[in-house]
Amino acid sequence: MRDAVVDANVLMSMLISGKAIYKTLLSDYTFFSSDFAFIEIEKYQRIIKQKSRLEADSFQQFSYFVFTHVHFMPGYLIDNDINNKAFQLVHDIDVKDISYVALALQLDIPLLTRDVPLYAGLRKKGFRKVEMFDVFLRNV
Repeated sequence: MRDAVVDANVLMSMLISGKAIYKTLLSDYTFFSSDFAFIEIEKYQRIIKQKSRLEADSFQQFSYFVFTHVHFMPGYLIDNDINNKAFQLVHDIDVKDISYVALALQLDIPLLTRDVPLYAGLRKKGFRKVEMFDVFLRNV
């Protein structure tokens, strides 16, 4: 797997930790995310900055690196049928995750998440193109 969709949980984890491994991953893999991730990150920006393990300047540079290496896709690129399928998969798990599941379906690539209920719920419904981000990291 060289391409994957990442959700806001994964992006926030990257930003908070600032680990060098993420620079390598972002350089070696192609990650996509929904433009909805910006809303989530904006909502939690204060917490992200507070929890960051980096100094302010390093955090800013690392953030630039992350955001220039993830391809953010607007929702209008998703076919209506795909959106409907994504809704059916997540409506009873967390509707805020529709855009990530829809993007993974549209691009036909795996979704990486740190959201255990999302992962478990999707797997229970037969959606196999989802992987816990921590498992992905261990296998890289």
